[in-house]
Amino acid sequence: MTRYVVLLRGINVGGHRRLPMADLRELLGGLGYTNAATYVQSGNAVLDADTDDGGAVAAAVSAAIRERFGFDVPTVVRSAERMRAVVADNPLEVSDPARFLVLFGTAPFDTGALGALDLSAYPRERLAVTGTEVYTCHEDGIRFAKLPEVVGRYTDGTVTARNWRTVLRMLEMAER
Repeated sequence: MTRYVVLLRGINVGGHRRLPMADLRELLGGLGYTNAATYVQSGNAVLDADTDDGGAVAAAVSAAIRERFGFDVPTVVRSAERMRAVVADNPLEVSDPARFLVLFGTAPFDTGALGALDLSAYPRERLAVTGTEVYTCHEDGIRFAKLPEVVGRYTDGTVTARNWRTVLRMLEMAER
């Protein structure tokens, strides 16, 4: 069995695309995943699956949500092992977890293009890229962040972001 972290993008935001976490846990169990648990209402879950293919887990979860709830939900999956690496490989200082994001992609980011960005255009934001994750810090708060939207243009995949506190909590849940 492989322990996975499942990150759903854009659910339960502003009353749209409602997906109660109890229903998500039930759906995950119905797909044959075990030990499913959720965290907050924004689409974070952990589960055990008898596959080492996280992409297959993401596709199955997304298809099941579409079938049951009638809307598409981009889904990003990371193994517990990968989440440990995401936390360990963070190259930036986290002075305020609420102002620090990890952007998770389903496909690699164009590290060369992101490395060539003129960061002076984002004076109170910082950026570090490590393949399928990008770390961003936003001194003025996430509400005013510009870099996450820009970063999303540099991958062919889906991107979803979590603040540092949520990343640490999901790792903690995945390691149980």
